[in-house]
Amino acid sequence: MKINSKVILSSIIIVAAINHHLFCQNNFVISGQITDANTGEAMIGATIVIGENNLGTTTNNYGFYSITHDETDSLRLYFSYVGFKTAIIDLKLYRDLKLDIEMSPDNNSLDAVIVTADQNDDNVQRTQMGTIAIPTNKIKEIPAILGEQDVLKVVQLLPGVQAGNEGTTGFFVRGGNADQNLIQLDEAVIYNPNHLFGLFSSFNARAINNVNLVKGGFPAQYGGRLSSVLNINMKEGNNKKWAIEGGIGMISSQCTVEGPIIRNKASLIVSARRTYFDWLIKPFLPAFIKTNYRFYDFNAKINYEIDSKNHVFLSTFRSSDDAFYSQDNIEYNILFGNRTGTLRWNHIFGPKLFSNTSILINQYDQEIAALQDNAFSRALSNILDFSAKSEFQYFPNNNHKINFGFHFQNHRFKSLANSEAQSSKAPIPELNKDSIPRKYLNEVAAYFNDEIKFNDILSSNIGIRMPAFIADKTRYYFLEPRISLKVSLDPTTSIKASYTLMHQFLHLIPSSTAAVPTDIWIPSTNKTKPQESQQISLGLFKNFRDNQWESSVEMYYKKMDHQVLFKEGNQLIKTLDVDEFLAYGRGWSYGSEFFLKKKNGRFTGWLAYTLSWSFQKFSELNFGKVFPFRYDRRHDLSLVGTYLLAPKWTISSTFVFSSGNAYTVPVGRINIVQGGSLFEGNYFVYQNRNNARLNPFHRLNLSVSYHSKTSLFRRAFESDCTLSIYNLYSRQNPYFLYFKIDPVSEKPLAKQVSLLPIIPSISYNFKF
Repeated sequence: MKINSKVILSSIIIVAAINHHLFCQNNFVISGQITDANTGEAMIGATIVIGENNLGTTTNNYGFYSITHDETDSLRLYFSYVGFKTAIIDLKLYRDLKLDIEMSPDNNSLDAVIVTADQNDDNVQRTQMGTIAIPTNKIKEIPAILGEQDVLKVVQLLPGVQAGNEGTTGFFVRGGNADQNLIQLDEAVIYNPNHLFGLFSSFNARAINNVNLVKGGFPAQYGGRLSSVLNINMKEGNNKKWAIEGGIGMISSQCTVEGPIIRNKASLIVSARRTYFDWLIKPFLPAFIKTNYRFYDFNAKINYEIDSKNHVFLSTFRSSDDAFYSQDNIEYNILFGNRTGTLRWNHIFGPKLFSNTSILINQYDQEIAALQDNAFSRALSNILDFSAKSEFQYFPNNNHKINFGFHFQNHRFKSLANSEAQSSKAPIPELNKDSIPRKYLNEVAAYFNDEIKFNDILSSNIGIRMPAFIADKTRYYFLEPRISLKVSLDPTTSIKASYTLMHQFLHLIPSSTAAVPTDIWIPSTNKTKPQESQQISLGLFKNFRDNQWESSVEMYYKKMDHQVLFKEGNQLIKTLDVDEFLAYGRGWSYGSEFFLKKKNGRFTGWLAYTLSWSFQKFSELNFGKVFPFRYDRRHDLSLVGTYLLAPKWTISSTFVFSSGNAYTVPVGRINIVQGGSLFEGNYFVYQNRNNARLNPFHRLNLSVSYHSKTSLFRRAFESDCTLSIYNLYSRQNPYFLYFKIDPVSEKPLAKQVSLLPIIPSISYNFKF
């Protein structure tokens, strides 16, 4: 798509200048930060409203706000946040004012289980669409496998988001692949956010402050992926008092400790989780099987308020999975994990200008070794990123917000795979990882985003992102326009539309011939071009009964170019230079998403339904004909509910239904005498990709929790005991199919493999 950059930049500057002239009067600015009175945590997305004219704004990702008003002797401000008491401030305004607010939890909300009513209509009033904030209390309430609270399982229950295989945390957004989701923890990229091959995510819910999913209408500050951005912010640590929070589950336990280093000035939080699955399974294994599987994750964060205008944060995260299996002449070793570090500086230049500067490092390692009979194979992949970003938010007035900034990311890739003959009795050979050559490449991006409210009816969000990819012999430069419009039909109803152009310079290549996961990330080259998507969206947003109910309908069409798959008959990847093994094509998806959410009362929850289509076309695959994407599902339904039975008893449930995944059925077979044992002498003939469907998927989960409050050593002690049942009616959902020959009729038979029947679990959580 050709774009005249001069025209776009000139238009943005002109619009910003006109708007600044129209709205800049002789007025004053109220700005500050909103925090939790009990912990000192920044409150992200808190609402600030001026009473007499209903003008308002929200806090940014760091709790900062800025609101403008004419000089007055009488001004009333309302500060509100879900589950907290509304703070009302009366003041006289005759100069710029710095006003920091501490908000207290609403303890009258039936033991903090019912979310209290609030007047937040941000979903209707904001210009941006395709964005959903995930309440952290919902992560803790929703029933999960073996009682493990999981943010990614909650993401799968949102409209436009499809789960991967049964029970796993993989998710696919609006027809995109798994690698098209950018997952960030405190701004650092997480390449593999999973434990136990995707059964659980590596994010500890007790260390999380805020979760936000963006799947359409992307502002210019987001880039590098085609389908979604999942932003996860860690807690900052309680700067008022020391607190301990933990949980004991069926296969793992976790503990979080937080408190002030300097009261009201600096704080620390440390959170860790470790499985004892490896200890539990050993007594039940026969002597000829040796196996071990352990995982852990660790979060830590320090924040220090230098003065009223400067705040620094240092956070780190580490997760690791280590698996070993040995039986007869078979041995597997699997190791993968993430490490991140973030140093962030928030600076307030003045009441209208806020900046965030970050230096980040993140590393992902994956190593898989297999020894079977006389064959040995190994696959190793490593990514090391060094990043820096500087971002600014400028608030000219209540109807105008400007974001601009610069991102830099240095990638260092290395990969190696080899297979060779070796005795099964010999140990797995050592590998000098430092001898593996690296590939170096850089991603750079600058952006400008201008959000304007012209009047009570029309507002816009217009931006431009300029990404660049620089490697030894490869250069790519792009302009990515971002446009969103909102038309308010009345105070509780709006129509929104958006257009987004995105590019992605990294590709996740699956090795379909391997029996264990050996997916690796590769960078773009002169032949493997950056992925590109264009997405248009249109939505209707409506709130009911004083914003207690939210509803929306969004329709989208997304076109994706330069998609990558392996050619037929691919082999194990040996290096990052894999262009000759790849096929290139395009994809497209379209659909409608329906969302209905009840925010308060004894019963809270939501309904999400997606009707969608997703297809791909590759000239070198499937005879050049169109075929469905593997996770193309016509229908996806999620029902989520939490009900307060009594002040101490809560029941939660989720129900999901989806059409079956696409898969490939052979159209014939060839029988070869003495053809070997691997295929029992039968070789199946495949013609069309994804030409059949698995059975529909549905599952009901249920949990019941008992909450109690008491005192221990003269301090408040809260606890809850939760009984969860995963897959209540033990539905045998399809995981995959395989084909074998019936020994009597000699006809091929399809066999369904199902995992995860009904799984009860009990967990205990406490906070002291």
